[in-house]
Amino acid sequence: MEKTKKIKLFIGISYLTLIIIFLYLFFSKFSLQEITSYDFIRDNRLYFLELKNSNLFLISLIFLFFTILWVFPLLGFGSPIALLGGFILGKWVGTIIVVLGLSIGATLLYIFGNYFLKDIIRDKFLIRFKKHEIKFKSSEFFYLLIYRFIGGIPWQLSCLLPTLFNVKTSNFFFATFIGIIPQIFLAVSIGDGLESIIEKNAELPKLTDIIFFPEIYVPILAFFSLVLITIFLRRLFYQN
Repeated sequence: MEKTKKIKLFIGISYLTLIIIFLYLFFSKFSLQEITSYDFIRDNRLYFLELKNSNLFLISLIFLFFTILWVFPLLGFGSPIALLGGFILGKWVGTIIVVLGLSIGATLLYIFGNYFLKDIIRDKFLIRFKKHEIKFKSSEFFYLLIYRFIGGIPWQLSCLLPTLFNVKTSNFFFATFIGIIPQIFLAVSIGDGLESIIEKNAELPKLTDIIFFPEIYVPILAFFSLVLITIFLRRLFYQN
């Protein structure tokens, strides 16, 4: 028991150290004001566009690796990386790479939680989610798929809660991969739309102008429709 605590403490300190180093290196190269300026985004859009056109496979591979790291160990969630994926890689390639990266990262986080954090998760959440144990045991993959599709739980926690039910790693991966496709596709589409807007505008357009671009409002409307569907399904799933 004492050895396990030391291992967890070591991992926690290592994780914080990696985060601090990453932030230090990033902000030593770019200031916050610089990375949020329209000129910075527009200029780097051209850089990534040229890089993508010259070697799509390489940039996709790098982005896949970054997406995995974004989830584990950096504990990031899907929306920012999906928007960035659409912006850099486009709608279709971006969706494939982001979904694959998030699924791999989530699976690594699940494996990590299953090995190191299982007791803590059981103490905190077992009573609350005990009624779902029968559902997962009766059809593990099917309920994992619904669980991933409807969301409603912070991404990091949603990767760890299935440790309560000892789900198979393969089922977790494929249910995550399939279940997150709709929302990730819509988020990537918005990112791709932003890239198109920047291509057409030398200066930052007004927010109202951005919203009324078809590349933006169509996926946003679809996203809100998906949210309404998932809220309805969420109530059925978690109440019944």
